[in-house]
Amino acid sequence: MFLHWEAPYYIFLLLTHMRSCCCWSVNNFLMTGPKAYLIYSSSVAAGAQSGIEECKHQFAWDRWNCPERALQLSTHSSLRSANREAAFVHAISSAGVMYTLTRNCSLGDFDNCGCDDSRNGQRGGHGWLWGGCSDNVGFGEAISKQFVDALETGQDARAAMNLHNNEAGRKAVKGTMQKTCKCHGVSGSCTTQTCWLQLPEFREVGNYLKEKYHRALKVDLLRGAGNSAASRGAIAETFSSISRKELVHLEDSPDYCLENRTLGLPGTEGRECLKKGKNLSKWEKRSCKRLCGECGLAVEERKAEMVSSCNCKFHWCCAVKCEQCRKTVTKYFCVKKGGQRGRNESATGRRKNLRLRKKH
Repeated sequence: MFLHWEAPYYIFLLLTHMRSCCCWSVNNFLMTGPKAYLIYSSSVAAGAQSGIEECKHQFAWDRWNCPERALQLSTHSSLRSANREAAFVHAISSAGVMYTLTRNCSLGDFDNCGCDDSRNGQRGGHGWLWGGCSDNVGFGEAISKQFVDALETGQDARAAMNLHNNEAGRKAVKGTMQKTCKCHGVSGSCTTQTCWLQLPEFREVGNYLKEKYHRALKVDLLRGAGNSAASRGAIAETFSSISRKELVHLEDSPDYCLENRTLGLPGTEGRECLKKGKNLSKWEKRSCKRLCGECGLAVEERKAEMVSSCNCKFHWCCAVKCEQCRKTVTKYFCVKKGGQRGRNESATGRRKNLRLRKKH
């Protein structure tokens, strides 16, 4: 018989096929919980993965772009940050796990879980009643909490911060649930409606938490916030006064423009940015200014040739043959101003030499 904390090790073995870039974060979730939760392991892994992918999407054109090091939700103090980016990572990871467990419950993946019909038949508002098959967020919330919150074994300010942001992630899933209704009545009329709650697209949860990230609250507890009973009481009292829907952090963020090897920050030099393109958001259109200009870097234009399949035709029977089309695209990158000037001067020199050779 396995001990209570041995079972997660076997979950880890089942998931060693997962991509190495994401293993650290995913495995942290799977290294906790009793043996009974083995049945939820694949959903927890998928949820952690979706949180990672959403983090990278939300910050793709920010100075901090959710690097792999940021995904280390370690309980070791030497690896833990307490800034607003760490707050987002905890919230989106927790939300991803809860979201996936809830969705898979509704899909019938678990024998012990089904629709949330606890309010069916009750009046929800004027002209409508609760009914149908609401997604069971209560189930997803309870199971995800068992996995994610178990990472925090400490009682200091950082642990309190992480637990608070984990809860904020779960609140984000519940807060973005969408009401769907069906009409009932004679001859297609809508005399009454039956309504239920459904999960939104996970992108909606990510957008919601990105807004919370921008408004994250700083809590000044690092100085003198030890592990004594008095300190723990002060920490608990402080965090209890803050809405559980809000993200919180303890430290200011470093300068993400600059490379910092100690913190594992690459800086923005060499990053790609966007200037032109269809359907770009305002945030994306300003990425060159944000990543390059405001970080003291220049924008360098580079031409690249892309090869893709085109003019595909079906040939009987049974093959599809395509041509190889080449297209020149323009990309923009952040470079040191001196480096760019040196390259421009070099290019100018080459052009001058070419003109001289033509004269001779």
